[in-house]
Amino acid sequence: MNQLDALKQFTTVVADTGDFKQLDVFKPQDATTNPSLILKAVQKPDYQSLLQDTVAEFRGRPLDEIMDRLLVRFGVEILSIVPGRVSTEVDARLSFDTAATVARAERIIELYQAQGIHIDRVLVKVAATWEGIQAAAQLERRGIHTNLTLLFSFCQAVACGQAKVQLISPFVGRIYDWYKKSAGAAWIEADNAEANDPGVKSVRQIYNYYKKFGIATEVMGASFRNVGQITALAGCDLLTISPDLLATLAATQTPLARALDANTAQTLDLAPVTYDEAGFRFALNEDAMATEKLAEGIRAFCVDAVKLDQLLLAA
Repeated sequence: MNQLDALKQFTTVVADTGDFKQLDVFKPQDATTNPSLILKAVQKPDYQSLLQDTVAEFRGRPLDEIMDRLLVRFGVEILSIVPGRVSTEVDARLSFDTAATVARAERIIELYQAQGIHIDRVLVKVAATWEGIQAAAQLERRGIHTNLTLLFSFCQAVACGQAKVQLISPFVGRIYDWYKKSAGAAWIEADNAEANDPGVKSVRQIYNYYKKFGIATEVMGASFRNVGQITALAGCDLLTISPDLLATLAATQTPLARALDANTAQTLDLAPVTYDEAGFRFALNEDAMATEKLAEGIRAFCVDAVKLDQLLLAA
């Protein structure tokens, strides 16, 4: 059995791509997208017609509406291939506006429903800022399920659990990147690999906390740099993986064992934690890595959203 098939025994495998023509090869349950992945996809010849057709059909409508319609076009195509859910992201430029995030998420769901897609097959991705988490709490109460992204810290995960969001996406690779860069010449790769990887340790802490206290929010590790990070999280609820790393797993025959286990987590000696807004902001501020990576991630998604706007205007 290859490692991809072995992983599917413990964990729901999700494809992290906008390139939906690759999905059939790996048979993932779900798929995730973001502005950067959609931008990358629409610049390929195979997908340019989706952008051009969407612009032609809705020319004259507000640019943000055309953007959402394009994202939903990709999502509908993905849902014709995967049996589960697709994650579609709210514009990152709304990351600090609760009301605008709620409104945009509701429109995305309405667009999916107009295409005959059931609400339970869509996760609306929202950045895990305080404002984003509050928006997600409102959306969940309205029956719209959310995926809280750009999550780098334990306090973000706790706040998401309190908000009863459907799913969180803690970013393994970007945490690893920060610690490696911070250590500089002192970084020893072998000492910070697999179970000792700082990104892996972050997800393990969150997973164990959720399972210990019966928090229903799903944990989906994301943003992987290497296969070792993935195999060290076998047993996590879900893992969203790029096509390149899915291919590596599929080509590897090394045995794979479960690394995370809910029953084991319930035996751990952990204390419950809660955050109000002030406590959340202070805890996030105390975590330099999470503060920097959250801000950097939002900025990067905003840059790609602007580039996508420009492609839409030029079409």
